[in-house]
Amino acid sequence: MNDLTEQELVRRGKMEDLKKLGLDPFGHRFDRDSFAKDIKEKYKDVDHDAFENMDDTATVAGRIMFIRRMGKASFFTIQDKTGSIQIYISINDIGEDNYNLFKTADIGDIVGVHGKIMKTKTGEVTIKCLEYTHLVKALRPLPEKFHGLTDVEERYRRRYVDLIMNEESKRVALLRPRIIRTIQNYLDGQGFVEVETPILTSLLTGASARPFVTHHNTQDIDMYLRIALELPLKRLLVGGLEAVYEIGRVFRNEGMDPQHNPEFTLMEAYLAYSNLEGMMDLTEEMFKTIATKVFNKTTYNYLGNEINLDGKWKRVSMVEAIKEQTGIDFSKQMTDEEAVKLAEEHGIEMEEHERCFGHVVNLFFEKYVEDTLIQPTFLYGHPVEISPLTKKNPDDPRFVDRFELFIAGKEFANAYTELNDPIDQLERFEAQIKERDLGNEEANDIDYDFVEALEYGMPPAGGIGYGIDRLCMFFLEQESIRDVLLFPTMKERSK
Repeated sequence: MNDLTEQELVRRGKMEDLKKLGLDPFGHRFDRDSFAKDIKEKYKDVDHDAFENMDDTATVAGRIMFIRRMGKASFFTIQDKTGSIQIYISINDIGEDNYNLFKTADIGDIVGVHGKIMKTKTGEVTIKCLEYTHLVKALRPLPEKFHGLTDVEERYRRRYVDLIMNEESKRVALLRPRIIRTIQNYLDGQGFVEVETPILTSLLTGASARPFVTHHNTQDIDMYLRIALELPLKRLLVGGLEAVYEIGRVFRNEGMDPQHNPEFTLMEAYLAYSNLEGMMDLTEEMFKTIATKVFNKTTYNYLGNEINLDGKWKRVSMVEAIKEQTGIDFSKQMTDEEAVKLAEEHGIEMEEHERCFGHVVNLFFEKYVEDTLIQPTFLYGHPVEISPLTKKNPDDPRFVDRFELFIAGKEFANAYTELNDPIDQLERFEAQIKERDLGNEEANDIDYDFVEALEYGMPPAGGIGYGIDRLCMFFLEQESIRDVLLFPTMKERSK
């Protein structure tokens, strides 16, 4: 911070000059009545000559992004949250003192302008400045280039600069909350209630993931940052709320790549008296609602694939999908030993806890099927071993009533016909402990209180979880999760 560049020294000198003039270099409240985009949209079709008979005015504020000085008159551009607009400023309109004040302005400064709407001979909607107000002196110059591959890490670290310089980043930042609000409005309209559940927990439950561990000083106990939202929400079904959802941050102590961030936004929704098919219908309708209400289109380019949300989405079981790709039919009865032998014959590596039928089926899916699911596909019928919170399929208890939504080979949702049998649930928890003993670091704890809640009776229900960040990546057509997070987790700068 002590090694200032020549430009930074000059700007600090201008800051001191402003103080000598009795001006606060960092400004005060400024009341504006218009935004750049609205002004340009309103007057874009008005002829140049028509402005001669108009006295429409606007008061705007924003950051100076361009200056073209021409003696006693100049043009400059300011940028607000909606876009940019050109300003014409003249010594004849604002006086010598104010024009001299403007001449000290640098690109990056924030100013306020009140003036008359006009249009230049080239057809650009412009504000003719009648009142000029200095608001904030920028002590650092904006970078000339901030978009190249060499700058990509700094873009994420200094998101504030990225938002100034990159219109696409600002577009994404403003559209993400619109997507989330549309989801909320849709679910509210379906009779759901949005709730909040604890972020700190003493048990590791609800998903298969490694946690972040913290410490509660007063109780002198280690606690986890939650990895899922599931069990508290299902307790609310027991309590009679019947249709609940939560959108909130969860934390998983895993690696970082274009698809994953250690903290991310998850939404889970639970509906009493529903099931797997009900969650499929809800999901398909919700995605199509976002597409039409926010983007007014149903075709998107995601990870190099053209994805079409129209029509009825494909529904296929995991064993059917594996059979389509490999010819192996896992719907037939087979022992753990036979399944493991098949995996070995196909070069599939297995951890010790994965040497059983259910895990082998999942490993075959991951190797041969997952990347092939390009158009929206509901893949259902997962093995019971990888689904400790899901009701078993009544026709084949080796599998459960669960589905995942895949688009472009990536998982977008995970849904269950919820397990509400407390005896079965306790047995599943106990099986997870056995897996942990075999080396599965992502196995769940036993939540005895949740089992007790189920003993009071939870209605049959469907439940689903969505990764909101990946959902936003799809609709905003972004390839990296870092582009839809304002502040992604970053490695420390190399020293």
